[in-house]
Amino acid sequence: MALMWAHLVTGQIRYSIPEEMTAGSFVGDIGADLGLEPKRLVSGKARVFTAGGSEYVGLDREKGHLIVKERIDREQLCGESSTCTISFNVILENPMELHRVIVDILDVNDNSPVFPRGEIQLEITEVSPPGARFSLESAIDPDVGINTLQKYTLHPTDYFNLNIQSRADGSKNVEMVLQTALDREKKTNHYLTLTAVDGGKPQRSGTVKIHVLVLDVNDNVPVFSQSTYKTSVIENAAKGTLVTTVSATDADESSHNIQYYFEHSSATVKALFAIDSESGEVRVTGDIDYEKYKQFKIKVTAKDHGGLTDSTVILIDVIDVNDNTPKINIMSFSSALPEDVGLGTVVAMINVQDLDSGDNGRVTCSIDRHLPFKIESSLTNEYNLMTDSTLDREQTQEYNITITAVDRGSPSLSSKEIITLKISDVNDHAPQFGQQTYSVYVLENNSPSVSIISVKAEDADWGPNARVSYFIADGDLNGEPITSYVSINSDSGVIYAAKSFDFEQLKSFKIQVKAQDGGSPPLSSNTTLNIFIQDQNDNAPQILYPVQTSSSVVAEMVPRSADVGYLVTKVVAVDVDSGQNAWLSYKLQKATDRALFEVGAQNGEIRTVRQVTDKDAVKHRLTVVVEDNGQPSRSATVIVNVAVADSFPEVISEFTNFNHDTTHSDNLTFYLILALAVVSVLFIFSLIAIISVKIYRWRQNRLFYKSAPNLPVIPYYPPVYADGTLQRVYNYEMCGTTDSRMSDIKFVRPYSQNTLVNMSRAGTVQREKKEQEEDADLSFEVRNSFFVLTDLAFSCFHCSHFGPHLLLKLNSLCLDF
Repeated sequence: MALMWAHLVTGQIRYSIPEEMTAGSFVGDIGADLGLEPKRLVSGKARVFTAGGSEYVGLDREKGHLIVKERIDREQLCGESSTCTISFNVILENPMELHRVIVDILDVNDNSPVFPRGEIQLEITEVSPPGARFSLESAIDPDVGINTLQKYTLHPTDYFNLNIQSRADGSKNVEMVLQTALDREKKTNHYLTLTAVDGGKPQRSGTVKIHVLVLDVNDNVPVFSQSTYKTSVIENAAKGTLVTTVSATDADESSHNIQYYFEHSSATVKALFAIDSESGEVRVTGDIDYEKYKQFKIKVTAKDHGGLTDSTVILIDVIDVNDNTPKINIMSFSSALPEDVGLGTVVAMINVQDLDSGDNGRVTCSIDRHLPFKIESSLTNEYNLMTDSTLDREQTQEYNITITAVDRGSPSLSSKEIITLKISDVNDHAPQFGQQTYSVYVLENNSPSVSIISVKAEDADWGPNARVSYFIADGDLNGEPITSYVSINSDSGVIYAAKSFDFEQLKSFKIQVKAQDGGSPPLSSNTTLNIFIQDQNDNAPQILYPVQTSSSVVAEMVPRSADVGYLVTKVVAVDVDSGQNAWLSYKLQKATDRALFEVGAQNGEIRTVRQVTDKDAVKHRLTVVVEDNGQPSRSATVIVNVAVADSFPEVISEFTNFNHDTTHSDNLTFYLILALAVVSVLFIFSLIAIISVKIYRWRQNRLFYKSAPNLPVIPYYPPVYADGTLQRVYNYEMCGTTDSRMSDIKFVRPYSQNTLVNMSRAGTVQREKKEQEEDADLSFEVRNSFFVLTDLAFSCFHCSHFGPHLLLKLNSLCLDF
């Protein structure tokens, strides 16, 4: 039967099979014997690994059977050794497993005893006494145990019979013993048949013919000095090296004629050794290899001139020399390993073989100590390469591991094997931006979809784990989603404006940009992007004072006694832009008399350049241009009417026809006559209409009438004008009389912006408190408006502590009247 027995011994499993089994024969059910599931052999890619030899046994994964892969000849494999085994490893992966399998090869009686020659010739003298012994060449049977040679038979036995002697090495010495004295004269030639029989079933045998030639007179046989010669020779000994010398003596006088030769020597012995037939010296003639032959047994025969012989055995032990380097065999190897693999993970299974013996064959395996790996022995000549510390692909993507095997010979021999291990990536790094915070400046009035900035995040991982996508974190700004302001290209990280920005509405905002890799699970990080809107000169200056109206003419009054530098008025303007775009400059573009007035380039103050004289015209028209400092600059124009007069009636008489002079100068006479004709008719209707309009305006601007100590309230202050545009706000106190041409102007310290705001708020509160009282007086004012207006016109010059705005309003009202 194929399967003789099997058992597990210290991680090993052993089978016994007879030799000469055909390919495909069953050896053993390794799956069942190891307790493995049938699927495990397939999923683990089970395979047979044999170090340095032929694979006689294969593995059928599907069935889990070990089978004969090629015919095994025990005699060819193990020679004369009584035991013959082959060993191999069965390796599984995922996870790695290694099982040692030993198969004993049992001998089969497949060889018959064979004699070295087909005929043996013996020369025996006729005087040989009965009992004389003649050594015969023994037969060879390469089988072992009971199947090897067991006995000899001789036929016929009239003169001779056999004497079988067992030697210490287990071999048999065959001698033919003379029973009856020979008589050459009666019978010169004797023919016998020697048969060798083994113990197998069925038995096998081999025969040889013996021809005995009867000679005369040689009555002493040669005798060796030793029955067995023991010696040794170093492997790789040089050709011609003397191994030993055999010697035999003969009592006859012709002892010097003794000849030596190898009896029944194999082809291997003939190739490696030779004996000098005269001297008996045995010398090396070939290359001796300890790994192939560890001992030689040579039978030597000595024959004298008379044909008498004696035999001896030379036992030659081969001494091992460290001439074989260790051989490294990679049985299993994972060429790629994830960087997060655990400690102690097996990377490779290694088999090391050294054909030498003793210390020459004892091998130590090692690797570089600086690597994050270690190598440990699992079984004899088996090593496992394992991880010894954590791996990081971002630091080292590939390892070239040099495995060094060194034997213990002197001098020692070594070999190296380099394996390349790639570290596969694991998503253990989040994308990282170059900066925690980015700042970018964008000009207002930008085109939608314009590129603002490109952010970049680096990921130390590789492949999909390093593929970064960009997103804008959810949020809102001024009640709108942040994505309505900006967008981002998820692949490139380029950020685009989603709308046109207006600096006057939005000066800056910030967004969170998220970078996320393509790992599973994905990792991400954030950065902050501060977006600052830069101002452009897209707003022209706005004139706050003097207020331009189309229904009336407002004039600034300058007494004829005004000195050089007299402050006529101040042009107040603002620009809602910022920076240099809001830096304003003032210049006089047109004037009735350029030699009389000038405008402060920085503060907009209109002052007299020279002393006012009686020859100067009463009415003056000044055109002031306000320009900002932007590129290109923007401007606004305001017309300032100035009256040079000492009395209010004079101003009224001049400015009543101001517009008529400019628009209808050619028909002045006609309009004067027409005015005198219809003045009586239209006076009443005009008066009523003017009073109604003035009362309406009085209510709208009652702050000017009710708050004389206050500064002039500017009708329009944009909430976003740049700081520094209105650096100074002046308050003037003026007292004048109708008969005095000298009026004093008291300059008071400028109010700060906070003072203006506080005073404005105070005026508002007072106005709200008095709304009911003013409403109650409205009917009274309508009835008496004419008289009030007249009194105001002539008493306005006697006022004190009136602000400039109140004085201007009163002047305007008087002029319209």
